[in-house]
Amino acid sequence: MECISRDDALALLKKYNKDSFHLQHAYTVEAVMKWFANELGYGDDAQYWGIVGLLHDIDFELYPDEHCLKAPELLREGGVGEDIIHAVVSHGYGITVGCGTTLDVAPEHEMEKVLFAADELTGLIWAAALMRPSKSTKDMELKSLKKKYKSKGFAAGCSREVIERGAEQLGWELDKLLTMTLEAMKATEDEIIAAQR
Repeated sequence: MECISRDDALALLKKYNKDSFHLQHAYTVEAVMKWFANELGYGDDAQYWGIVGLLHDIDFELYPDEHCLKAPELLREGGVGEDIIHAVVSHGYGITVGCGTTLDVAPEHEMEKVLFAADELTGLIWAAALMRPSKSTKDMELKSLKKKYKSKGFAAGCSREVIERGAEQLGWELDKLLTMTLEAMKATEDEIIAAQR
């Protein structure tokens, strides 16, 4: 598996992303993807899973209306392999972006399905954590996450439909996805915060 180094991936990400919110999301998905790789028996590929997570939204800040359409060009220019490009593009599967195109590259590998399922969910979990006195995921319980998840007005930008389709593609119950992603974020929160310094 041809893999760009993390330093090169980070430099490429920062070339197109300056907003601290977008960078935090990239670090979050990177850490969560590495956690899932270890948890699901792909430990040898954890770095690779992480790099896919780091780069998955590379085009979102500058080209939100062409999200996942512009990414291949930016990634190829940065020397990123086609397997990573496929993974990045597949996390937008079935979504219609601002320019009116519906993305049709489906997630195939388990890693791509995890990215699809966990991406939006990490945003929802951070939003829920920020509502807590601790501002942390570490003391969050599944039941309080589920309550926020069910509240339609909460973090409305995080698509429940995408999260549920993601669980379905993995063949998981929604509860399993919520539980594991919350665990992943608890386990990696310090690393995510340190990455932003």
